[in-house]
Amino acid sequence: MPSRAEAAPAAAGPTSFDAIGTPWRIGVGGAQTPAASLGSPLDDGDLAAVLARIEQFDRDWSRFRDDSLVSRIAREPGSWRLPADAAPLLDLYEQLHTLTDARLSPLVGTTLERLGYDAAYRLTPSGDPLPAPRWADAIALRRADDGLELDTVAPVLLDVGAAGKGYLVDLVGDLLAARGVAETLVDASGDVRVRGGRSIRIALENPADPSKAVGVAELHDAALCASALNRRAWGAGLHHIVDAVTGRPVADGIIATWVVAESALLADGLATAMFLTDPARLSERFAFEWVRLGVDGRLEASAGFRGELFA
Repeated sequence: MPSRAEAAPAAAGPTSFDAIGTPWRIGVGGAQTPAASLGSPLDDGDLAAVLARIEQFDRDWSRFRDDSLVSRIAREPGSWRLPADAAPLLDLYEQLHTLTDARLSPLVGTTLERLGYDAAYRLTPSGDPLPAPRWADAIALRRADDGLELDTVAPVLLDVGAAGKGYLVDLVGDLLAARGVAETLVDASGDVRVRGGRSIRIALENPADPSKAVGVAELHDAALCASALNRRAWGAGLHHIVDAVTGRPVADGIIATWVVAESALLADGLATAMFLTDPARLSERFAFEWVRLGVDGRLEASAGFRGELFA
């Protein structure tokens, strides 16, 4: 995603690794260190727990592995008990589905496959654009005392890419907090959540030139997530942000968005939704600050955005 920590890490620096196809950095401590510090590395026990949590999330929600729950749902209709972490993720999707007039949907998995973004990474469209199934026609969520269940009337391929990575950033931070690590910075390729007393400045990466920034956001005990059309793009007009109603990648004049919110789940989902509806509509439901970049180079920001934008 087009955002990055502005300063180099201090001393030993954060723990770095690759998982779910993206680079991660996790720093702990640092509330009393300079504002740009990314913290110290994880100890071995905490790192092992984090990697196991990421693997569990991937095994549940990835449409790129045959053994995932999502892949099993795609092969057989019926009733499915969802993971314990499902409710916040799908609740947000349900709200964003309404606020975008169904343009944002977790039912775009087959749509993305048709465009070539499938488990084999063919990256070649296999036919005309395919609209996603209508939510009410394809799935129903049932809440029980012990969790959430999904009913499907036909095989359906879920894709939670619009908010899933941000949610996983939150879950990793939750895990570390439960293990007694209160001061954390979790960065999954630019989806960033900062907890505790530290503050950092995050450069907003220019999608046209990753070596440059279009602005800087100031982040304190919050999350920043971004989305851009040049990330996960594989051909002229082909990228991962699709309009579920038409089945086509969006092309409405916005090329990058950044959102600051209380959680990375919310920031990630809203950063995608801003390609599909006006931020003013989203602001009626959620508290967040935002920046967006137009194809003409114009930068816009919400009135409460903390940071600076470069002309």
